[in-house]
Amino acid sequence: MARERVVSAQSEPPEAEAANHALRPLRMAEYVGQPRLRERLQIALEAVRGRSEPMEHVLLHGPPGLGKTTLAHVIANEMATRAHVTSGPALTRAGDLVGMLSRLEERDVLFIDEIHRLPAAVEEYIYPAMEDFKIDFTVESGQHARTVTLGVKPFTLIGATTRPGLLTHALRTRFGIAQHVSFYDEAELQAILGRAATMLVMARPTADALAVIAARSRGTPRVALRLLRRVRDFAEVRCGGRFDRSTVDEALALEGVDAMGLDELDRAYLRTLGTVYGGGPAGIEAIAASMGEDGGTLEDVVEPFLLQIGFVARTRQGRCVTQTGATHCGVACGVMPAAEPAPDSARLFED
Repeated sequence: MARERVVSAQSEPPEAEAANHALRPLRMAEYVGQPRLRERLQIALEAVRGRSEPMEHVLLHGPPGLGKTTLAHVIANEMATRAHVTSGPALTRAGDLVGMLSRLEERDVLFIDEIHRLPAAVEEYIYPAMEDFKIDFTVESGQHARTVTLGVKPFTLIGATTRPGLLTHALRTRFGIAQHVSFYDEAELQAILGRAATMLVMARPTADALAVIAARSRGTPRVALRLLRRVRDFAEVRCGGRFDRSTVDEALALEGVDAMGLDELDRAYLRTLGTVYGGGPAGIEAIAASMGEDGGTLEDVVEPFLLQIGFVARTRQGRCVTQTGATHCGVACGVMPAAEPAPDSARLFED
């Protein structure tokens, strides 16, 4: 069974995602953070509304949990249209894509999450749909095969990906707008938390309480909202509804989230690298074997944040814990033995 992580930025179960959906901003004016991205999208939206045209196709790339899906819904609301949501792995056949496109009304938004996982056979059908608003598909086979062209109404495709490098060049160049969604600073997260606390009709949290949650949210709104819900439950059950800094400290201590936003899995990774491997370098599979975890999980879920805050460094030889990472976890890294100097070539031939 996968370990539940309250600080994970990965998608949550449908019921939790439904709770997040109710907290999402509906208009660009309500959207907090990403100022440069918002300005560019606002200009594009105002321009296409004036011409009564669909917006250019948009590619949003960046780490999970930063609001790419929310932006797709905001764009649809600004265009006064509907957002149709699917994902790359869900579109397994060309017929799945044709069914989605045939249901779109003019200027609707089709949002494809994890678009880098779109099968190649399906991706080929999306090219003419993006450029010419039509789909060419073959019916029957052999000498009776014929091509049928199906027109689709002008629409906007919004693709989201956490790994833009996996997109094919042909698909990437068909997006008129490609923007990176970056991490949020603590002030932006605090504003998001304040808005969410009001909408959740909960005991009014103090400013310093929200500041503590924001500081431990890894720059990710999804994590911040998850921590807010956990602290809210703790405040109602254990603290009589009191929502101050001490309540936050107690609730997050129970969840195992420290002042830097690290949980037990993060700290176990640092301790293993610092003690078992003397601070490194060590390969990811060796670290995973020592921890009893999956190497892919550590590489995709644990390492990115540790690299971002400078607690771990990647080298050609493997992973190394930095001095700040070792100090945070209270491990004294052993000194790796120095490589022996190369022998003097002149002495190799001495008798």
